[in-house]
Amino acid sequence: MESVQEGPGKRMGFDLAELSEGVKLGDSIALNGCCLTVVRIQESICWFELGSETLSRTSLGALLLGSFANCERSLRVGDRMGGHFVSGHVDGLGTLDRRTDDGGWSFFFFSAAEHLLKQMASKGSVTLDGVSLTLVDATDELFSVALIPHTLKATTLGTLVVGDRINVETDILAKYVQRIAIPSPDSQL
Repeated sequence: MESVQEGPGKRMGFDLAELSEGVKLGDSIALNGCCLTVVRIQESICWFELGSETLSRTSLGALLLGSFANCERSLRVGDRMGGHFVSGHVDGLGTLDRRTDDGGWSFFFFSAAEHLLKQMASKGSVTLDGVSLTLVDATDELFSVALIPHTLKATTLGTLVVGDRINVETDILAKYVQRIAIPSPDSQL
C-alpha cells in the first residue's frame, strides 16, 4: 500500500497481485469493504482516489505503508453469490471492544453508532471490512460475530486487537425496512 496526499483527499496504491489480472481503468474494487474506482494501473498495483467523504467515514485513511486490506472485485451478472448483498458503501465505523479466542476460533464484540446497531439483528448479516458475516447477537450497545479459523487466516480480521476500528456495512434490506417503518423527520417529500 502506498499513499499520496492530494488536496482534501488521498491517492492510494495497493498491490492486488493476481486479483489485478484483467483490471481496467474505471473498474470498481472493494478495499476493506469500500467500493473504489481504479484510476491508475502500474503492473499489479492499482491506484484509487479517496475523497474527504470516504476518508471521514471509513478506516482507509488510517492505513499505513505496508498495511494489508481485504480486496474483492465486483460481482458480475451471472456470478454465483455465497453471502448476502453487499454494495461496498460503508455505513460507518465500529470499534472492537472485546475479543475472545478459543483455540483457532474467535468471538468479536463491537460497538458502533446507534443508527447502525438499529439495522442489525441476531442471525442477520453484516459486512466488516468487506467480509460478509452472520451476526451472533445485536443489542443497543454492541454486536457480535463468531469467526472460524479460515476467516481469521484469509482476511485481515484475524489481526484485529481491542480498540481497532473497522468499516461496517449493514444489510441493505434492513436499511429499506427502517426507511419504510421510520420515515426521516427531515424529509421534504
